[in-house]
Amino acid sequence: MKIVVDFDRCASNAVCMSLLPEIFEVRDDGYLYVLEEHQPESMREKLEEAVRSCPTQSISLVDE
Repeated sequence: MKIVVDFDRCASNAVCMSLLPEIFEVRDDGYLYVLEEHQPESMREKLEEAVRSCPTQSISLVDE
């Protein structure tokens, strides 16, 4: 599956990073980075939690 972030909506508030720091990172420049956008199915539950927790609803998952 692929992580898709709508960077026009993203506020870089780091909620996703607090849940999955190995995937999401807000750097010193104040922007969110997705460290690996393609993730195995085994990560779905945690990624769905990040999708639900995003205050701006900027994260989505796409099955490939």
